[in-house]
Amino acid sequence: MGMTMIEKIIAAHTEHDELKPGQIVNAEVDIVLGNDITTPVAIEEFNKIGVETVFDKDRVVIVPDHFAPSKDIQAAEQVKMLREFARKHELTNFFEIGQMGIEHVLLPEKGLALPGEIIVGADSHTCTYGALGALGTGVGSTDMAAAMATGKTWFKVPPTIKFVYTGELQPWVSGKDLILYTIGKIGVDGALYKAMEFTGEAISNLSMDGRMTMSNMAIEAGGKAGLIEADDKTIEYLKDRAVRDYTIYKSDEDAEYEEVIEIDVSKIEPQVAFPSLPDNTRGVSEAGEVKIHQSVIGSCTNGRIEDLRAAAKILEGNKIHPDVRCLIFPGTQDIYKQAVNEGLVEIFIDAGAAFSTPTCGPCLGGHMGILAEGERAISTTNRNFVGRMGSPQSEVYLASPAVAAASAVKGSIAAPEEVIK
Repeated sequence: MGMTMIEKIIAAHTEHDELKPGQIVNAEVDIVLGNDITTPVAIEEFNKIGVETVFDKDRVVIVPDHFAPSKDIQAAEQVKMLREFARKHELTNFFEIGQMGIEHVLLPEKGLALPGEIIVGADSHTCTYGALGALGTGVGSTDMAAAMATGKTWFKVPPTIKFVYTGELQPWVSGKDLILYTIGKIGVDGALYKAMEFTGEAISNLSMDGRMTMSNMAIEAGGKAGLIEADDKTIEYLKDRAVRDYTIYKSDEDAEYEEVIEIDVSKIEPQVAFPSLPDNTRGVSEAGEVKIHQSVIGSCTNGRIEDLRAAAKILEGNKIHPDVRCLIFPGTQDIYKQAVNEGLVEIFIDAGAAFSTPTCGPCLGGHMGILAEGERAISTTNRNFVGRMGSPQSEVYLASPAVAAASAVKGSIAAPEEVIK
């Protein structure tokens, strides 16, 4: 019996030639990632270990992005701790304010996440890197500390669910809609500690931006990872980016899957996840009249240039509804510059939106977009738990950039066709 992609990747980082679900192994890692929330705890634990320095100064990556630029004294102290640690250990990849971006947008852009690698991060959305054919997965701060010291971590080899997406996407349907539909189909625990492998012609036709959106939200179904086989698009994306050589792993034809789920994408319309779980999804045509107060476009899920272009197509020639605050966050500084150069920022500002420096801020209710009691937001972020973006008495609806932009114009949840000019 053959092996799945994730089994092959883990095996390549161990002394095992073959692995099966359920085995527990120690594996070498290629990248250890932390941010300004999770890394301070990891640093404290790292210092207790007693090692002289990190296992590899080129492979420990720290990105202050959640409360950055620092929103208060505590946030400033946390980033200061990261900065001093990076200087002490001469880390190659500490991304200071002005160079940083949202971590899961920044690492692929910088060529630091590559096919066939194991990337562990003290952030649950590290699964984003599965879009490049890597095993990206979230770990706790203590495991991050151990990985920084040893270059290794442990895994229980997960079973894999294979998702086969067939058909052609309808207008305005994106990777965000595919993953929201999928989570709605299997539930927030439908892939608990399992690998989700996204395949089929619809995935092959998706851009790298769309693929990263899908892999990013594998964790919202409980997934350990969300993997897409590296193909010509992946290789082209990495051509001028990759900082290391890499190996592409593909699932064997006779690989054993726990389940195979087929989805015809031609039947999917733009999706909206209603409060307060990502699996509470329905088509935008079924949303009804839901008044919103804030629209957030950005995050590690949808802060890439393709996302900003989609929003701009909707907002061009339109005005944000007077009762709505529309906040737009590019994923990195390079995406910021691209948005300026393409005239997208002018479109956003003319429409009445606020365009910001890269930050995770509003996604986790951190800053730059906190909701008050009774307010509703439609957001391109990845979670809509109770209190996720502010008051426990607020509500968050998840959607694509196109739907979020259309809703900002209408003042209530809307399909793109309702407002586009």
